[in-house]
Amino acid sequence: MIEICAVGGYNEVGRNMTAIKVGDEVVILDMGLHVEKYVTYSGDEEAEKLGLSDLTRIGAVPDDSVIKEWKGKVKAIIPTHAHLDHLGAVPFMANSYNAPIIGTPYTIEVLKGILRDQKKSIKNPIKTLNPNSRMRLTKNIEIEFINATHSTPQTVMVVLHTKEGKILYANDYKFDAFPVIGKTTNTRRLRELGKEKVAALIMDCTRAREPGKTPSETVAKEMMRDVLLGTENRDNLIILSTFSSHIARLSSVLEMGKKINRKVIFMGRSLAKYIEAAEKIHIVKFSKEAEILKYGNEIKKRLRKIDASPQRGKYLLVTTGNQGEPNSVLSRIATGELPLKLRRDDQVIFSCNVIPTPVNIANRDILEYKLAQKNVRIFKGIHVSGHASKEDQRDLISMVKPQHIVPAHGDIQMTSALSELASEMGYSLGKNVHLIQNGQKIWI
Repeated sequence: MIEICAVGGYNEVGRNMTAIKVGDEVVILDMGLHVEKYVTYSGDEEAEKLGLSDLTRIGAVPDDSVIKEWKGKVKAIIPTHAHLDHLGAVPFMANSYNAPIIGTPYTIEVLKGILRDQKKSIKNPIKTLNPNSRMRLTKNIEIEFINATHSTPQTVMVVLHTKEGKILYANDYKFDAFPVIGKTTNTRRLRELGKEKVAALIMDCTRAREPGKTPSETVAKEMMRDVLLGTENRDNLIILSTFSSHIARLSSVLEMGKKINRKVIFMGRSLAKYIEAAEKIHIVKFSKEAEILKYGNEIKKRLRKIDASPQRGKYLLVTTGNQGEPNSVLSRIATGELPLKLRRDDQVIFSCNVIPTPVNIANRDILEYKLAQKNVRIFKGIHVSGHASKEDQRDLISMVKPQHIVPAHGDIQMTSALSELASEMGYSLGKNVHLIQNGQKIWI
């Protein structure tokens, strides 16, 4: 019998964590933060002072008390990729388990960077497994990483091969036929799995309500090209903000910056952390072509020089703050806390969408209002999602042909939308489509 426990991420977008028990052995897939609650509580600057009990109380990490009787049976903790809502709780929770942490090289490098930044240590052995590779975990369980395109490098779907059947965990992914960095999703292997009887598919439903197919990252690159190369900005400063972990997007920014003869400067702790991880495993070489400034004092010093320069058109600044976070570089520029005065017709580009939570929406509204008061030109939505839309999800189900489907990574509207899609494809809610909430278990 296979037992699946929804520890976190089944009531909301964030703090993803799923525990799967096969016989007397357990594998944990993802161990993530609810990023908004975490940042609101910690200010993102004093993380090393936070305790697990505090974060559990405010709902910033999954409540793993629902699997307390399984703790001694856990054989591995597997974060599927480097986003904080899948990886960020590891520094706080992993010590509770006598189990190794296994991830792709990039995911593990990001984890090591987080541990250094937060001045935390964990006792767990840390192991790497490349995309499209397999590892024998125990006598009864083998794990397989299937390469998936997403908005951060080396994202994988995870297959648990067991005597009780195969479980495919696809959280997060998209089908990008033209990725800017890395390989396409391994659809050949997914089709092979469809012939091997997958007992259950646990899948990302974040964009289940979005019709059609999620566009390729190449589309976002062309949107950026259109703004940077197609607007009158020769003598104006350009500031761009996007997700720090989106290495492919950052690569496109650097490429376009060179085309318009601008010096690209990355500013902010999180940007530096993700870039450093990508450089360590040779995904990119940004530091050879751009400045990367991590700490507040060096950012202030550089901004002071840029502000005094008669050649503002020489610079393209890439900053933290795409969601309007109050302590981010962009927000502090807008409020005048940092020594750079924005001028009329300077450009601010948001290469992202607002993550639709009340705090994010309010923060971005405040930031955009302050920017508008400076008479800058604002460009929004230069972005494509890293999550599968409805027709991508249909394709995954068609390829894999799972016996059971478990929607994950979403609120009730998102999980219900995926359930409706599955019903269109011949599945039945309650029989082989399972809508579960945090803390609930199902048996297959």
